[in-house]
Amino acid sequence: MLALADCNNFYASCERVFQPHLQNKPVVVLSNNDGCVIARSNEAKALGIKMGEPAFRLKDIIKSKNIQVFSSNFALYGDMSKRVMSTMREEVKRMEVYSIDESFMDFSGEASPEEKAIALRKKVLQHTGIPISIGIAPTKTLCKVAGLIAKKHTKTGVFLLNDKKLIERALKWLPVEDLWGVGRKHASFLKNVGINTAYDLCNADNSWIKRHLSVIGLRMVKELRGTPCFGLEENAKQKKNICTSRSFGKKVNKLEELKESVSSFASDCAYKLRQQKSCATRISIFITTNPFNPNAKQYKGLTSIKMDTPTNDSIEIVRLALQALEKVYRDGYVYKKAGVVVSDIVPQSQQQLSLFDNLDRKKHQKIMSSLDLINNKMGKDKVRLAVQGHQRKWRLKQERLSPCYSTQIKEALVIKL
Repeated sequence: MLALADCNNFYASCERVFQPHLQNKPVVVLSNNDGCVIARSNEAKALGIKMGEPAFRLKDIIKSKNIQVFSSNFALYGDMSKRVMSTMREEVKRMEVYSIDESFMDFSGEASPEEKAIALRKKVLQHTGIPISIGIAPTKTLCKVAGLIAKKHTKTGVFLLNDKKLIERALKWLPVEDLWGVGRKHASFLKNVGINTAYDLCNADNSWIKRHLSVIGLRMVKELRGTPCFGLEENAKQKKNICTSRSFGKKVNKLEELKESVSSFASDCAYKLRQQKSCATRISIFITTNPFNPNAKQYKGLTSIKMDTPTNDSIEIVRLALQALEKVYRDGYVYKKAGVVVSDIVPQSQQQLSLFDNLDRKKHQKIMSSLDLINNKMGKDKVRLAVQGHQRKWRLKQERLSPCYSTQIKEALVIKL
């Protein structure tokens, strides 16, 4: 038996933990540059606010309904996620952290899975302040279905889906577009051929499913029928590519400002490579103007460089990213966004040196280790490359950013006696 724990309206819930007066009030969290809605409390959903809706369209309803609006605070959300996951890990045999707000758990051998889930939910709420829902079922895909029911249709926040008749009822209720692993295109295709619910899909022929939804789709359907096909993955898989990209908080038309942003994004990619103990063989950069400004000249620049030796060295990756930037930069444009992608990733232990490689890699590795140690203790980018700049006026607009209550001592809550 497996269980799926899902944090309810996670980003909004994180904001409420440290601001209890927000309970039962509509809360929304905005994306980078305060552009569009990426999280909503139940109260905000009830007001008709949609996921992905541009913030500028919501000005009137925000004012009239007194909606509390926050810029995305990923430092806070990441730390709260770690606290939730570590609390649950203490109570289960095995666990797979699936995303920042979801985890699969091994509930095999539990005499009363529902009582276990209720107790776990209570502990997480007491230790972290984050409400969670738990769906319990024999397979991962059925856990997803149970989780939806637990979140929307139960008072306890827990739902056990292991009875054959109950599973059939749930699958007849669930629209095919809400199935785990069914994207927008597949959902549209399935509806066009008369498959509207998860139950309809379960009754389709295996060969037809494999032909139209691939082997992964067939495994998903088998899981809906009760046959486990996806096991718990306790060790996180290494990413095949890593991307860091941001929209700018102001108009950027100078190469120097682009160099600052691109070098910062490249440094972030290098840090992520070191965190998963891997190296990249290819680096790509892109710059774009604002496609939503019809009066502006439009341009998209993209190029990549293949490295002779796989690396996770910030100095090396930033240098190559700047070389690539100079290839694609065009004067006379106002740029809205830039990004860096590192790909062709290999384990650090399998780094193959080039015949003509003359870089003192042991020395650079020590430098990077020291850099990471200082920044992990003192805060991101406390020590950085000079080319990353200091004023960095291009950075994101975060006009409604909450404090980093749990990761910055100077921003911790102060209790007055």
